[in-house]
Amino acid sequence: MTHTSPKTVRAVLLTALALLACAAPARAGAGHHPGPDSRLLLTVGRGETPAAEGGTVLWCDPPEGRHRRAADACAELAAADGRISAIPVKDAICPMVYAPVTARASGTWRGRPVAYSETFPNTCTLTARTGAVFALDPA
Repeated sequence: MTHTSPKTVRAVLLTALALLACAAPARAGAGHHPGPDSRLLLTVGRGETPAAEGGTVLWCDPPEGRHRRAADACAELAAADGRISAIPVKDAICPMVYAPVTARASGTWRGRPVAYSETFPNTCTLTARTGAVFALDPA
């Protein structure tokens, strides 16, 4: 039978407590936004110029923010490696009505800068081409 001295047991317990005390604050913040930053400011404006103010912030990793379809948008962005233009086009029957909207995204995707701006002929085409990313609450 192996004998462990009380002094050794005390030293091990004190070391474990010290490690737990140091790790606790780091764990509390780590669940919020782990890894590289994935945050985009998204705006949709009527016409051919981007909206000058306002917008919605989309956080991913984990999905959150005021975006009404954050989980869907983050999943589509993850599948496209953060490139909005690489999101697969959805099947949609859009009217041939010219009511232009300009979508803009700026921020970072997993630590890489994102700058996207494109004008679409109407909101139906915007949704078909960008999925849930620009599914923002109406202003």
